[in-house]
Amino acid sequence: MAAGEHSGHGALVAPDPEDLPAGAVVTPSGRVSAAQVYADPDVNEHPFTPVQLARLDEALTLATRETGLRFSLYLGDLGDNPPQRVAELHGGLESSGDAVLVAVSPEQRVVEVLTGAEARLRLPDRGAKLAVMSMVASFKEGDLFGGLLSGLRMLADQAGGRRRTR
Repeated sequence: MAAGEHSGHGALVAPDPEDLPAGAVVTPSGRVSAAQVYADPDVNEHPFTPVQLARLDEALTLATRETGLRFSLYLGDLGDNPPQRVAELHGGLESSGDAVLVAVSPEQRVVEVLTGAEARLRLPDRGAKLAVMSMVASFKEGDLFGGLLSGLRMLADQAGGRRRTR
């Protein structure tokens, strides 16, 4: 007779403890209590902790505030033609002329920095290449978060402080 079924005498029949899975017990009240390992289904979908996300957001904010350029970060697949996809993403940014987009696709092993026309005047290709090399070195060591942080700092340093208007 299965658990919870009534016998012919009106009493509930408790399951045999031998039939229970590991981690399950029958409580004194007759209820089956089972322990299960909790696994967050989203753990593998997010490469950063909430604290790391907050620090990346702060790094983007500080780089933007210090330089007057608009820094953005894209992390994900860039499709079959990464340079074209990066250009599309950059074009979709607000005031793309002073925008700096850092696009990283870890699975494809692609890192691109694309600057708008105004940003390019302050952030030369050589400076962007140095930042990319630094990021790639960190990525090779398995430090995606640290690589992004140091790359953003390097790009902001290369761009220099906010230009003053008179």
